[in-house]
Amino acid sequence: MTDTATDPATARRMFDLLEPICLVTYMAHESDDALRALGHRTYWDGYFAGRAFPLGRVPAEVVHATFYSFAPGEAARHIPSAWETVPPETSFAAWENGSAASVRRILGSELVASAGLARANALIMKAALAAPTNGRPLFAGWRSLPVPEDPATRLWHGATMLREHRGDGHVAALLTHGVGGAEAHALAALASGIHPATSFGRLHHLPKMYLDSVMDGLRDRGLVDADGYLTDAGTEIKRRVEQVTDELAWPPYAALTPAERGELISCLEPLTARMVASGSR
Repeated sequence: MTDTATDPATARRMFDLLEPICLVTYMAHESDDALRALGHRTYWDGYFAGRAFPLGRVPAEVVHATFYSFAPGEAARHIPSAWETVPPETSFAAWENGSAASVRRILGSELVASAGLARANALIMKAALAAPTNGRPLFAGWRSLPVPEDPATRLWHGATMLREHRGDGHVAALLTHGVGGAEAHALAALASGIHPATSFGRLHHLPKMYLDSVMDGLRDRGLVDADGYLTDAGTEIKRRVEQVTDELAWPPYAALTPAERGELISCLEPLTARMVASGSR
């Protein structure tokens, strides 16, 4: 039996516990090394080739729409060329195997072989496989993939499934509040103390004219002030987006009993602590 009440606080807690596991894909070296060894020339070639694989061989426009947060033309610089360089399934296998190798290295053999990790895997997959796919294209693609048996790979795979489920919901929350992908990066940068927002790593490389238009749009809506800092309205819209994201991230965990959710949190805490201590690198 599943819960009908939404518990966004628990969804946020699960995100905090699972995100450091997923971040090895983007922070540690193993997946990037594996992708470059296949012939991908840049980090972003490998990123798009691996992350977009669950969607199938779709056009760049579909990847752009699904990922949401990239500037116009960024996906098209890598899709389909990255898939023409290396078959998509080969890139994804390297992406997954490299990420699992990072998890294995950081956690160490004792934690990987622990009963806690095995139980976390069971509960994560119960949650992920019970979640609805409606309106969640990237998560639906992940649901179509086989679940790995290896414990470290399974942990990364399940955590990433739930990350993409949340990500699809985050896109819906941004759309609901009229916040574009680059605008979301700018608001997040300012909320974390990065100023100017355009110096943020996901923005600084984009054309100045484009970034100026993004910031002008935020000023016109009263979300940033004349000096490029968050206004009260900007802080509030970011808070509302995160609240809706947490609410939309709840369905997988509704498939677990309250006792199972508590157990999952307890099983994940030592794993996540090790990841956080390493910086997921």
